[in-house]
Amino acid sequence: MPAGDTKMRAVCDICGFINYVNPKIVVGTLTTWRDRILLCRRAIEPRRGFWTIPAGYLEEHETTIDGALRETREEAGVVPTIRALLAVYSVRRISQVQLIYQAIAETDELVPGPETLEARFFERQRIPWDALAFPSVRWAIRHHDEVANAAVFAPRSNPEGDWGDERPAGL
Repeated sequence: MPAGDTKMRAVCDICGFINYVNPKIVVGTLTTWRDRILLCRRAIEPRRGFWTIPAGYLEEHETTIDGALRETREEAGVVPTIRALLAVYSVRRISQVQLIYQAIAETDELVPGPETLEARFFERQRIPWDALAFPSVRWAIRHHDEVANAAVFAPRSNPEGDWGDERPAGL
Protein backbone atom coordinates (compact mmCIF):
# COMPACT_ATOMS: atom_id res chain seq x y z
CA MET A 1 0.00 0.00 0.00
CA PRO A 2 1.57 3.29 -1.08
CA ALA A 3 2.09 5.89 1.65
CA GLY A 4 -1.02 7.99 2.11
CA ASP A 5 -3.20 5.60 0.10
CA THR A 6 -6.04 3.40 1.33
CA LYS A 7 -5.84 0.61 -1.27
CA MET A 8 -3.33 -2.02 -2.23
CA ARG A 9 -1.70 -1.11 -5.55
CA ALA A 10 0.93 -2.62 -7.81
CA VAL A 11 4.12 -0.63 -7.10
CA CYS A 12 7.44 -1.03 -8.93
CA ASP A 13 10.21 -1.98 -6.47
CA ILE A 14 12.81 -0.22 -8.64
CA CYS A 15 11.34 3.16 -9.60
CA GLY A 16 8.32 3.42 -7.29
CA PHE A 17 5.80 3.74 -10.15
CA ILE A 18 2.27 3.13 -8.85
CA ASN A 19 -0.07 1.36 -11.26
CA TYR A 20 -3.48 2.88 -10.58
CA VAL A 21 -6.31 0.89 -12.15
CA ASN A 22 -9.22 3.25 -12.79
CA PRO A 23 -12.70 2.88 -14.27
CA LYS A 24 -13.19 2.91 -18.03
CA ILE A 25 -15.10 5.85 -19.49
CA VAL A 26 -17.73 5.10 -22.13
CA VAL A 27 -19.19 7.91 -24.26
CA GLY A 28 -22.09 7.84 -26.66
CA THR A 29 -25.17 9.53 -28.02
CA LEU A 30 -28.87 9.04 -27.95
CA THR A 31 -29.42 10.46 -31.42
CA THR A 32 -32.82 11.32 -32.85
CA TRP A 33 -34.13 12.23 -36.26
CA ARG A 34 -37.74 13.46 -36.48
CA ASP A 35 -38.62 11.90 -33.09
CA ARG A 36 -37.09 8.57 -34.06
CA ILE A 37 -34.26 7.06 -32.00
CA LEU A 38 -31.05 5.74 -33.57
CA LEU A 39 -30.12 2.19 -32.59
CA CYS A 40 -27.28 0.04 -33.88
CA ARG A 41 -27.33 -3.76 -33.94
CA ARG A 42 -23.98 -4.94 -32.59
CA ALA A 43 -21.61 -6.91 -34.85
CA ILE A 44 -19.22 -7.57 -31.96
CA GLU A 45 -19.28 -9.13 -28.52
CA PRO A 46 -20.46 -8.59 -25.94
CA ARG A 47 -24.11 -8.93 -26.94
CA ARG A 48 -23.57 -9.44 -30.67
CA GLY A 49 -26.87 -9.09 -32.54
CA PHE A 50 -28.50 -6.94 -29.87
CA TRP A 51 -29.45 -3.28 -30.29
CA THR A 52 -27.64 -0.39 -28.61
CA ILE A 53 -27.08 3.32 -28.89
CA PRO A 54 -23.78 4.27 -30.54
CA ALA A 55 -21.21 4.33 -27.75
CA GLY A 56 -17.75 3.12 -26.86
CA TYR A 57 -14.59 3.79 -24.90
CA LEU A 58 -13.19 7.30 -24.70
CA GLU A 59 -9.73 7.51 -26.26
CA GLU A 60 -6.77 9.26 -24.64
CA HIS A 61 -6.52 13.01 -25.38
CA GLU A 62 -10.14 13.10 -26.59
CA THR A 63 -12.94 15.21 -25.11
CA THR A 64 -16.10 13.37 -24.10
CA ILE A 65 -18.10 15.15 -26.80
CA ASP A 66 -15.49 14.37 -29.47
CA GLY A 67 -15.50 10.72 -28.37
CA ALA A 68 -19.29 10.49 -28.45
CA LEU A 69 -19.38 12.01 -31.96
CA ARG A 70 -16.59 9.68 -33.12
CA GLU A 71 -18.42 6.60 -31.83
CA THR A 72 -21.65 7.70 -33.52
CA ARG A 73 -19.80 8.28 -36.80
CA GLU A 74 -17.95 4.94 -36.58
CA GLU A 75 -20.99 2.87 -35.67
CA ALA A 76 -23.77 4.57 -37.67
CA GLY A 77 -22.07 6.80 -40.23
CA VAL A 78 -23.73 9.97 -38.98
CA VAL A 79 -22.34 13.00 -37.15
CA PRO A 80 -25.19 14.53 -35.16
CA THR A 81 -25.38 17.86 -33.38
CA ILE A 82 -24.96 17.49 -29.62
CA ARG A 83 -27.84 19.07 -27.69
CA ALA A 84 -26.90 18.34 -24.07
CA LEU A 85 -25.49 15.81 -21.64
CA LEU A 86 -28.39 13.40 -21.10
CA ALA A 87 -26.99 11.08 -18.43
CA VAL A 88 -24.04 9.90 -16.39
CA TYR A 89 -24.31 6.23 -15.43
CA SER A 90 -22.09 4.29 -13.03
CA VAL A 91 -21.84 0.56 -13.63
CA ARG A 92 -19.86 -0.59 -10.63
CA ARG A 93 -19.65 -4.32 -11.37
CA ILE A 94 -17.66 -3.62 -14.56
CA SER A 95 -16.02 -0.43 -13.28
CA GLN A 96 -17.49 1.82 -15.98
CA VAL A 97 -18.68 5.40 -16.10
CA GLN A 98 -20.93 6.18 -19.07
CA LEU A 99 -21.59 9.70 -20.40
CA ILE A 100 -24.49 9.77 -22.84
CA TYR A 101 -25.28 12.89 -24.86
CA GLN A 102 -28.60 13.80 -26.40
CA ALA A 103 -28.05 14.56 -30.10
CA ILE A 104 -29.97 15.37 -33.26
CA ALA A 105 -29.21 14.03 -36.75
CA GLU A 106 -29.71 16.25 -39.78
CA THR A 107 -30.59 13.30 -42.01
CA ASP A 108 -31.78 9.73 -41.72
CA GLU A 109 -28.97 8.45 -43.97
CA LEU A 110 -26.95 5.85 -42.07
CA VAL A 111 -23.78 3.98 -43.01
CA PRO A 112 -23.09 1.22 -40.46
CA GLY A 113 -19.43 0.66 -39.64
CA PRO A 114 -17.64 -2.65 -39.03
CA GLU A 115 -18.88 -2.92 -35.42
CA THR A 116 -22.51 -2.58 -36.56
CA LEU A 117 -24.66 -5.15 -38.37
CA GLU A 118 -27.44 -2.66 -38.98
CA ALA A 119 -28.33 0.92 -37.96
CA ARG A 120 -31.86 2.22 -37.94
CA PHE A 121 -34.02 5.06 -36.61
CA PHE A 122 -36.90 3.58 -34.61
CA GLU A 123 -40.26 5.09 -33.80
CA ARG A 124 -40.73 4.90 -30.03
CA GLN A 125 -43.42 2.20 -30.25
CA ARG A 126 -41.20 0.02 -32.47
CA ILE A 127 -38.10 -0.04 -30.27
CA PRO A 128 -37.02 -3.69 -29.78
CA TRP A 129 -37.09 -3.53 -25.96
CA ASP A 130 -36.46 -7.28 -25.55
CA ALA A 131 -33.41 -7.10 -27.80
CA LEU A 132 -31.59 -4.14 -26.22
CA ALA A 133 -27.98 -4.97 -25.42
CA PHE A 134 -27.51 -3.24 -22.07
CA PRO A 135 -29.57 -1.77 -19.21
CA SER A 136 -28.02 1.65 -19.83
CA VAL A 137 -29.60 1.72 -23.32
CA ARG A 138 -33.02 1.29 -21.71
CA TRP A 139 -32.16 3.95 -19.09
CA ALA A 140 -31.04 6.44 -21.77
CA ILE A 141 -34.19 5.99 -23.87
CA ARG A 142 -36.39 6.48 -20.80
CA HIS A 143 -34.41 9.54 -19.72
CA HIS A 144 -34.68 10.95 -23.23
CA ASP A 145 -38.45 10.42 -23.15
CA GLU A 146 -38.65 12.40 -19.90
CA VAL A 147 -36.74 15.43 -21.22
CA ALA A 148 -37.19 15.31 -25.00
CA ASN A 149 -39.24 18.53 -25.15
CA ALA A 150 -37.57 20.39 -22.29
CA ALA A 151 -35.57 23.50 -23.18
CA VAL A 152 -33.26 22.90 -20.20
CA PHE A 153 -32.76 19.82 -18.05
CA ALA A 154 -30.23 18.29 -15.69
CA PRO A 155 -28.37 15.10 -16.67
CA ARG A 156 -29.73 11.92 -15.09
CA SER A 157 -27.97 9.09 -13.29
CA ASN A 158 -28.80 5.42 -12.81
CA PRO A 159 -32.54 5.03 -12.24
CA GLU A 160 -33.73 4.02 -8.78
CA GLY A 161 -33.27 0.27 -8.35
CA ASP A 162 -31.35 -0.22 -11.62
CA TRP A 163 -27.78 -0.37 -10.29
CA GLY A 164 -27.01 -3.81 -11.71
CA ASP A 165 -25.56 -4.78 -8.35
CA GLU A 166 -25.85 -3.71 -4.75
CA ARG A 167 -27.00 -0.10 -4.43
CA PRO A 168 -24.17 2.24 -3.33
CA ALA A 169 -24.24 3.28 0.34
CA GLY A 170 -26.02 6.54 1.01
CA LEU A 171 -28.12 6.53 -2.16
